[in-house]
Amino acid sequence: MFHDVSIPDPTIVLDHLEAFRRSKTMFAAVDLGVFDTLGDGCVDGDALANQLGCNADAMRTLLESCVAIGLIQRCEKGFQNTAVARTYLCSDSPRRMTGYIQYSNDVMWKMWGNLEDAIRDGSHRWKQTFGFDGPIFSHFFRTPEAMDEFLMGMHGFGMITSPRIVELFDLSKFERLCDLGGATGHLTIAACQRYERLKGIVFDLPHALGLARQMVSEAGLDNRIDVVGGDFFMDTLPTADLYALGRIVHDWDEPKIQQLLAKIYGALPVGGGLLIGEKVLHEDRTGPRWALMQSLNMLVCTEGKERSGAEYERLLREAGFSKVSVARTQVPLDAVMAVK
Repeated sequence: MFHDVSIPDPTIVLDHLEAFRRSKTMFAAVDLGVFDTLGDGCVDGDALANQLGCNADAMRTLLESCVAIGLIQRCEKGFQNTAVARTYLCSDSPRRMTGYIQYSNDVMWKMWGNLEDAIRDGSHRWKQTFGFDGPIFSHFFRTPEAMDEFLMGMHGFGMITSPRIVELFDLSKFERLCDLGGATGHLTIAACQRYERLKGIVFDLPHALGLARQMVSEAGLDNRIDVVGGDFFMDTLPTADLYALGRIVHDWDEPKIQQLLAKIYGALPVGGGLLIGEKVLHEDRTGPRWALMQSLNMLVCTEGKERSGAEYERLLREAGFSKVSVARTQVPLDAVMAVK
């Protein structure tokens, strides 16, 4: 058959056209309890549908689709989880991302439906989508259990990224790390596990700290890591010679970032440092794709955006920091180190 080489290959368009379907397939399987019900077993599709109160034919189609996208595999009696699904998509796994997936399904999926208006206006879509102003988590996390599940989703990300972040720069000269907005404490735990003389503080809003205490205790680091409640915009920062901001800077507009950086700089001794964990854009803004997609997500959901290394350097030098270094990774987070 004659092939016109002047016609571009449509594969990339077809792939992007289907991409949202793959995401929603995973979201729906998590939400319906498919991965939890499979657990460690091999389950017949009709039995699974009956257990979950779903149409048997439709459930079979969902299971087959999950096989096609690599999350479930066939077994002698029906279907079973892949190792990846068992680790990240089951709610009893310590590395689960289910809370963040549910948040993506219940919140971000709906907000991304208004992306065009976000781009027209240059602002987040909370009011348009849900009828209130601002990314107010309390509207969605009405119970401690819901908050903990979201934090465990972020913890799953942190288990992937934090061990890598704390090895990008030599932190051995520092004595006390304070992770501002530290959530479950995964960064502080990873740092203290790598640097034996380092002590740490997990600093976050009081209602978000229950899991941090649990994680610190399970890591056997109660004697080296304190868990402290507070608001890093409003309250005095705990004393430290190294502060960390993981997935924090990209949430805010520049005036708020400048306010926070100035506060951290003022609290640091000379020689003290600030470790920022964010996905850093290439200087020519051609990627990484993860960072560019996250920047659109920040537009839709927050006041902020992702930035290049040069943009971080400008912000940090304006705050007074004299030495700024950027280190990139292959995981969903890079790092920026600044020294006073």
